[in-house]
Amino acid sequence: MQHETLARLIEQWKADPHSTYNSWFLWEERLKNFRSIRRGIAQVVQEIEAGSFGNAYRGSSLETVVGSIAEQRQIFKGADHAFLWKPKLRIPDIYENAANQRAFGHLLHSCDCCDTTEAIDGAIRRIDAMGIKGLGPAVANLLYFIHPTLMAPFNTAIVKGFNAVTGGNVKLGRWNHYLSMREGLVRINERHRAQLSNDLGAIAGLMFDIGSGRYVAPPPAHDDAAMQAWAADLQRVRDEAAAAERRLRQECENDATHTEIQGWLRDLGLALGHDIWIASNDRSRAYGAGRLADGCLPALPDAIAGGLDSVRLIDVLWVSRDGDRVAAAFEVEHSTSIYSGIVRMLDLALGTEIAARSPLFLVAPDNRQHEVQQQLRRPAFSRVAELGIRYLPYSELRQHREAIARFGSGIKPLMEISKSL
Repeated sequence: MQHETLARLIEQWKADPHSTYNSWFLWEERLKNFRSIRRGIAQVVQEIEAGSFGNAYRGSSLETVVGSIAEQRQIFKGADHAFLWKPKLRIPDIYENAANQRAFGHLLHSCDCCDTTEAIDGAIRRIDAMGIKGLGPAVANLLYFIHPTLMAPFNTAIVKGFNAVTGGNVKLGRWNHYLSMREGLVRINERHRAQLSNDLGAIAGLMFDIGSGRYVAPPPAHDDAAMQAWAADLQRVRDEAAAAERRLRQECENDATHTEIQGWLRDLGLALGHDIWIASNDRSRAYGAGRLADGCLPALPDAIAGGLDSVRLIDVLWVSRDGDRVAAAFEVEHSTSIYSGIVRMLDLALGTEIAARSPLFLVAPDNRQHEVQQQLRRPAFSRVAELGIRYLPYSELRQHREAIARFGSGIKPLMEISKSL
């Protein structure tokens, strides 16, 4: 019976437009961010191995990648707290202790190189045996972005939700408790696989919404009063979701604006005589009377992609008609994290010689210029200054695109309406 009530809860949870399932797990930017976060983790490992990581969290490559995770909607809010240096407690003890720092780097590297639960668990138990102060299961939030089908996210709300559903007694701060919880999540996920996903982010999102109080865990089947109260609570959440539908429509409008800007750049590039590449995950979006990728390249030349999937996710590329160079690259950052777009630009510029000197543009609302500048000042993006990435405000593109299409040639007009960063 409890299996049936949990299945009922999952169905309503998936139908709720404001559940973590819809607001984060099905969020298209979530998948885009996997590549950039994994790249950031690799950079942390590389700096630790080279002895150049330093002894401070602020300004480090770890701050950059953990900050990007913390931006992953509500489920990861506060993910950076566990890594912030607490000087009075001297935790987490991976900044001033070189041996602990190397062990942390070895954990990340080992998990990145392996592909089985047994190998990951072995790496976790080795670092757990070292008893490094303050370095606990919060690291699982990094490992999740390396192996989403083997590792689950971890925070207070997820633990509370798991304990409420299973009657367990999982505690924060202990790796053995985390591993036990993960095994429990895997069992629940397997039982409800048809409703959930191989990606453990889905079941973790359900536990997060239960633990944070949005939903109540199913009560024992034999308690009729509790079952009635639980059904009433489900109805309350359904009513709240309907009342908040306006906010969801606003998010949809944001997505529509992102697509509109891509469409402007597509049409402008075609008018100037370029072939156009639209991000592989946006090609089927509705735009005008057709699809966003109408009239665009069906495939990106291998010489440009350089074997990197992230390059194919760049929002818009202008490619010369002979396919031998990238005339310009554009990342549209309407309301999401700017971090991932910058990483994709770096992959394009540094990954292939054919794009090394291509003009790169971050296209964003006028009020995001300061945020763009802050991101580009991060130490992890020290190479960006050499690439000359420029900021192109929406207002300038909106005002001048038709005139550029009619009278312009080359990239010079875009250089004039964009700003150096």
